[in-house]
Amino acid sequence: METGSPQNTGPDGRQGTIEAVGNEPVWIALPPGLLKMRRLLLVVWLGLIALAAGLLPGLLAGPAWAAFALPPLALMAWGWMMIERNWRSWRYAERADDLLISRGVLWREETVVPYGRMQLVEVTSGPVERHFGLASVQLHTAAAATDATIPGLDPAEAERLRDRLTELGEARSAGL
Repeated sequence: METGSPQNTGPDGRQGTIEAVGNEPVWIALPPGLLKMRRLLLVVWLGLIALAAGLLPGLLAGPAWAAFALPPLALMAWGWMMIERNWRSWRYAERADDLLISRGVLWREETVVPYGRMQLVEVTSGPVERHFGLASVQLHTAAAATDATIPGLDPAEAERLRDRLTELGEARSAGL
């Protein structure tokens, strides 16, 4: 999160939105379910790699070869922290004429999608996302390079956002 920005937490202790100051947008953070899902996937995949890298050589060539499990375990510890930093960097804000999506830890990216340029708003949810009660909103515009995706939203929020963006997009594009 940016330094100097006040942060709210809800009654459940969950990270909330960042307060608007003057004409600044109201930023909405992603729910913690996305963090849980990504951490579980990290532990499962790197745990399997550590098991394969340590168990097989340890059984076949001797116990000293089990040290090959250490690099995947170290990568898992590092990834555990980096996933949280990445999750905290994602946020979005609805303004009067456009949607802002901000993300990135080292290289900060802020995407501005004008409502009138939106052609399609999709809500997707794969099997792992559905298991964690999450959905993603993807915005399509005429520009092929636009990467406007908001991952890990609650399905109700994703549908509300889709409906609102579609409504605003139709209203804004009618004036073009």
